[in-house]
Amino acid sequence: MSRNGNCWDHAPMESVNGTVKVECVRREHFRTRAEALQAMVEYIGYDNTERRHSSLGNLSLAAFEQRWSGTSSPTSAGARLQ
Repeated sequence: MSRNGNCWDHAPMESVNGTVKVECVRREHFRTRAEALQAMVEYIGYDNTERRHSSLGNLSLAAFEQRWSGTSSPTSAGARLQ
């Protein structure tokens, strides 16, 4: 994704990383990498299916994708995008 001279290439990923750090990782002390990984997986699952995003009309990411693609299943919506 990186192109020489384009400072916006990584902006979306940096935004996600910042959100995960603030909402999932900050002030946590994980004893093992496995604990940290499990916390990240749970947070991403929550973020995709339950957390409401004001920029999406207070829908979850999964609900917004379903509405946008006109499907009833997130899996089939993902298959269309590929």
